[in-house]
Amino acid sequence: MKKLLLAATFAMAGFWAAAQEGKDYGEAVKSKKAVSVSKMKSKMDAKDEWSGVVTGTVKQVCKSEGCWLRLDDGSKDGIMVKMKDHSFFVPKDIDGKTVYVSGKAVRKTTSVKELQHFAEDAGKSKEEIAKITEPKVEITMEATGVKVMQ
Repeated sequence: MKKLLLAATFAMAGFWAAAQEGKDYGEAVKSKKAVSVSKMKSKMDAKDEWSGVVTGTVKQVCKSEGCWLRLDDGSKDGIMVKMKDHSFFVPKDIDGKTVYVSGKAVRKTTSVKELQHFAEDAGKSKEEIAKITEPKVEITMEATGVKVMQ
């Protein structure tokens, strides 16, 4: 009986540890080397690109495929994260969850057409989409992997 109880305890500890680690989509993400969104943005003040692992809260996710998400950076829109080559997707219900994103961030100009497409994917109304009339200079990230925490 003691052995059975001990085995059950170790099994439950293993399940708990796995749940704490999160689930990887795309390439496995090494979360121990992560920096916060604000630290990544401050590093990009001096340059137009950055590579590594960033951690933050999901502000919004593509509701049609899970092919992009936005990380909360304190701004209205957040930082756009697209999955590299559409080679993987994240769950569509991870708004508010903590994630670790591995990839490359760049400063770029996003066209009106692309901004409208993202708004449509996010489920915005036709009126809201029609209000998008200017391109936007922003930090975007191409993810090779995303770890979603439980």
